[in-house]
Amino acid sequence: MCGIIGILGSHEVSPLLVDALKRLEYRGYDSAGVATVDASGRLDRRRAVGKLINLSDRLVHQPLPGQAGIGHTRWATHGAATEVNAHPHQSGRVAIVHNGIIENFRELRARLADLGIQPQSQTDTETVALWTAHHMDQGMGPVEAARATLSQLHGAFALAFLFEGEGDLMIAARRGSPLAIGHGKNEMFLGSDAVALAPFTDRITYLEDGDHAVLTRAGVQVWDAAGQPVDRPVARIDVGATIIDRGGHRHFMAKEIAEQPVVIGDVLNHYVKGDRIVLPEGLDFVALDRVTLVGCGTAHLAGHVAKYWFEQLAGLPCDIDVASEFRYREPPLSDRSLFVAVSQSGETADTLAALHYARGRVARTVGLVNVGTSAIARDSDTALPTLAGIEVSVASSKAFTCQLAVLGVLALKAAHDRGRIDGAGLAAHLRDLRAVPALLAQALALTDDCRTQAAWLAQARDVLYLGRGALYPVALEGALKLKELSYIHAEGYASGELKHGPIALIDGDVPVVVLAPHDALFDKTISNMQEVMARNGRILLISDAAGIAAAGDGVTATLALPTGGGVFQPILYAVPMQYLAYHTAVAKGTDVDQPRNLAKSVTVE
Repeated sequence: MCGIIGILGSHEVSPLLVDALKRLEYRGYDSAGVATVDASGRLDRRRAVGKLINLSDRLVHQPLPGQAGIGHTRWATHGAATEVNAHPHQSGRVAIVHNGIIENFRELRARLADLGIQPQSQTDTETVALWTAHHMDQGMGPVEAARATLSQLHGAFALAFLFEGEGDLMIAARRGSPLAIGHGKNEMFLGSDAVALAPFTDRITYLEDGDHAVLTRAGVQVWDAAGQPVDRPVARIDVGATIIDRGGHRHFMAKEIAEQPVVIGDVLNHYVKGDRIVLPEGLDFVALDRVTLVGCGTAHLAGHVAKYWFEQLAGLPCDIDVASEFRYREPPLSDRSLFVAVSQSGETADTLAALHYARGRVARTVGLVNVGTSAIARDSDTALPTLAGIEVSVASSKAFTCQLAVLGVLALKAAHDRGRIDGAGLAAHLRDLRAVPALLAQALALTDDCRTQAAWLAQARDVLYLGRGALYPVALEGALKLKELSYIHAEGYASGELKHGPIALIDGDVPVVVLAPHDALFDKTISNMQEVMARNGRILLISDAAGIAAAGDGVTATLALPTGGGVFQPILYAVPMQYLAYHTAVAKGTDVDQPRNLAKSVTVE
């Protein structure tokens, strides 16, 4: 989940590396570092613990010259967040930056110990530097030494190698973790994704799994997993689409919450034409007997909402799985089933591994992703973009609702294909879905009310969230958001499960957030609310005007959402979940966009 940047440039690279790392900091912010080769061929590095500003300060007092360099921002896996564990790792004439996990690093360390070579850090990455330096000490050249080291590694990795005395050489390799190469004019670039490379070039080559590449300023040569030279295509990226700024908002998350009416509108314009759904050829649900939805975190909860839609609208059995558990259960999959991998980045390691397990076992695989060039998009039979645009804040907001919108379109397509709804029924549901952007715009007006309620929530140690039907997963998402941003313990439950254990937690100090639109399940949820109030519990009711009126007295506070959206109301109810978490975090003074211990793109298992 770390971020990598590399530059073979024509200017001093240290400030360029730091600027690129700012664009990658969503991938990890436990520590950061850069290494350069100067005009004399000297290899040197600077590292610092904590946010990137600490590395910037270090470079002011200890400048690092050179026109060739690599940089890294870390999310710690092996070893604590300390300077000695920060990347780049250097041994002798080589420096390394790495994203991923070297699974056999203990074995590699033991073999190094037999050679009298001892690591300085606790990381798995340092073994890569130590082995490469050892091979060079045995007489190998840089390329040969890097290849020899790569052949020893098990696990997932994206790696960049920089060598002393080699100011016009960089080696890149990927297995599992993403890596892209940028082409400039007498310059070459390397990065974890196009976002990091956008300021330098709009010409990108994406390395395939198992590739390694040798970069010079004149260009790049790529070899595949079998060691054969290959030509990888050069793609043009939309540099404008990679612009990162807060747009006048205090935090990226506030900006991204506010963008939801627009991006949901983009989704609908892309997939819905009049009363027709337009999807890539081959997505036909007539012959299918099951859907399997897999994701991690918020993406998994988007799939959980969609399970209700597939089963209620289309009558299609739907399994929802946590990606990190999926393949280890060895689930039986039908050749008449559809497998859908849901991931914002399209590089989530567990979800990608689940996709690879499903391939060849199901009728069709679909990647529901926000990055069209990602591994999940490339490895799926069909890639469906969620069109959320760049989401910088680690806690997902607009990516979640865009996932819901695309999954809603898929569920309607399944319902129509299977004859569960006719043309008129499809048109009616599409009207409900097309109403969502305007309803979201109205829901954004709740921000001040959510700020008021956040002052109350911020004092709590525990918060419960309740919801029924498709609002149950939204309750789970609300609890997850509060945990991520404010570090308050929160749990989401199906409302009917309250009396089967969680009610033991209820007292006057535990706020209970209830999601209850005035629908067919409303009366049952009100009964659960009464159970809370009978035990002095304090309720924040989120409903529409009719629901708030029907709830009567006894609730502590209410948030009123507009009525509408039909079965797609869960998209609307996501907004107060996001705002409550956001304003609670602001009230507590936690880091909204970069919560502790988290990273945006989880590319390790």
